[in-house]
Amino acid sequence: QVQLVESGGGLVQTGGSLRLSCAASGRIFGVNTMAWYRQAPGKQRELVAAVHSVVGTNYADSVKGRFTISRDNAKNTVYLQMNNLKPEDTAVYYCKLASMSSIYWGQGTQVTVSS
Repeated sequence: QVQLVESGGGLVQTGGSLRLSCAASGRIFGVNTMAWYRQAPGKQRELVAAVHSVVGTNYADSVKGRFTISRDNAKNTVYLQMNNLKPEDTAVYYCKLASMSSIYWGQGTQVTVSS
């Protein structure tokens, strides 16, 4: 059984930084994409950033230049470095792993940015 465990969320002031981690465990074959999504209260879940095995990375326009996604393939771990955080970044952040056959989600970690 595949599990994704996220960590690194918390409360930070505007302009601050946080680093999220997501470690995948279990039998995983052919990881194609690891990504971060977020969902704010009353809003739909949206893609924040993704790192792909072949085509590189992509980011939501709202986080370009502030967030950086990276991946450690040996550890099946993905990171999200978030700098210059804004109140509108407040949300539950979810990790997603897409393999050749399945999609897995983490349980989410809360990020709260105070003004």
